[in-house]
Amino acid sequence: MDVGIVSYGIYVPKLRVNVEEIARLWNKDPKIISASLGITEKAVASSDEDTCTISVEAARRAIINIPAKNIGAAYIGSESHPYAVKPTSGIVIEAIGAGPEVMAADFEFACKAGTAAMQACFGLVKSGMIKYGLAIGADTAQSRPGDALEYTAASGAAAFVLGTENIIAKLLHTASYTTDTPDFWRKQHEEYPKHGGRFTGKPAYFRHVVNATKRCMEQMNTKPTDYDHIIFHQPNGKFPIAAAKILGFSLEQIQTGLICPKIGNTYSAATLIGLAAVLDIAKPKERVLVISYGSGSGSDVFDFEITNNIEESQKSTQKSKTTVNDEISKTKNIDYATYLKHRQKIKGI
Repeated sequence: MDVGIVSYGIYVPKLRVNVEEIARLWNKDPKIISASLGITEKAVASSDEDTCTISVEAARRAIINIPAKNIGAAYIGSESHPYAVKPTSGIVIEAIGAGPEVMAADFEFACKAGTAAMQACFGLVKSGMIKYGLAIGADTAQSRPGDALEYTAASGAAAFVLGTENIIAKLLHTASYTTDTPDFWRKQHEEYPKHGGRFTGKPAYFRHVVNATKRCMEQMNTKPTDYDHIIFHQPNGKFPIAAAKILGFSLEQIQTGLICPKIGNTYSAATLIGLAAVLDIAKPKERVLVISYGSGSGSDVFDFEITNNIEESQKSTQKSKTTVNDEISKTKNIDYATYLKHRQKIKGI
């Protein structure tokens, strides 16, 4: 029994703060910052948005042609759930009309929590326990003012319905690679995360992304040229390009799914929004390799084959004007003070 992606939806807040504006406040050279990160601006959740609200919006777009009551499991991956104790998933299934007889839980594994949710849903669908699974990756990422993370930590959500009927992308294989590598962390009651600076590169991101991808390709007996599109987790605009080079992929293969330069690092949604961008333009029989990364550290890999159903899905998406390019083009630039206000970094008000 084939399992795969049935439908998807994304949401990206329209507010944007650009790298130049942040650099100006901290007396940094914006050209150097932009060039080193490969990012021009980032999406900012407004003061009335959080991981829960943006998950609901993405989920509603994902289930537009699917009865919510048919969803058997809903898992939401994020490292910025609005409540320390109270599930985001419970709120989301209620809001979209999927409850109450739904398996639901919040997932957490830094930026790969959304893909971990996908793996769990795929397993339940494959086993026949549920008809459809809803997996969401969403974040309103935190960053300390003045920290390097402030240039990239963004907001966004991506939701995927997984099932066996009318699938648009068939799952061929999934693999993972996980170790205890503490490159990024935030302890309980701490407001902002800490990171290991350059340590987040070679021993963390690249080690896990490269090894997970190699493991998946070895198990599938494939080579880089077998794939039409590659989507890497994108903490910045440079790491995915470097990872592609290490693994033998071309810039053309990763171009469509590289969304980070336009909206920043949406953490648990980053890889999945990139996948949505590829599904917006993919053709039947194309192969798509998706590689997530979560600090702490781990990487999940998915090998998909696009089906003939993709064409009808794309017509529906274009008709409703909810493609990734449409979504990220809706922008409103804000200054640094407004950014601080919306992200509630100004205390005492």
